[in-house]
This record gives sequence, C-alpha cells and structure tokens, in this order.
Amino acid sequence: MKIMAISLLIMGCLMAFSLGIDIFQGFDVSQALYNAVSPFRVMEVAELFVLFFFLFLFFAKSFYLFIKKRKGRRRNNMNVAHRFGSFRLFQ
Repeated sequence: MKIMAISLLIMGCLMAFSLGIDIFQGFDVSQALYNAVSPFRVMEVAELFVLFFFLFLFFAKSFYLFIKKRKGRRRNNMNVAHRFGSFRLFQ
C-alpha cells in the first residue's frame, strides 16, 4: 500500500510540474489540464483493458489480504478468549 501511495504522490507531483511548465509557457489552465491527461485519452481499447486489469488485480489482492488479516485477527481473539474462559472455569 505504501508503494501505491508513493507512486500516486510522484504522479501528482509530476503532473503539477507539467501543469506549471505549461502555464509558464503561456497555455491557459484548461489547455494545460488537457495536456496533462491527454495520454489517457489516446489509449486504445487493448491498452485500457490492460490498465484496468492491472488495477483490478491490485485492488483484488489488497482486498484479499485485508480479509485474510481480519479473519486471522478474529481467530486469534477467539482462541485467546476461549483459553481464558476455560481457564476461569477450571479454577
């Protein structure tokens, strides 16, 4: 998750830098924004499919690891509660 956050931060910084350079060159803000997002507008269907497939894999893996961690945490809590509960019964 840290890698994704760092990647998004770097992408945001580079897009801001690109917008700044475009505005400094005399483009208006709307044209600068269009230039910043234009690489995504010229992608073909196959390229868009690959992009969304990779995004889906990333989010599916993150969701799976989150659920796995959550179930493991619940199972550990239940085992600890069961142990302490049975320990109190035998005292």
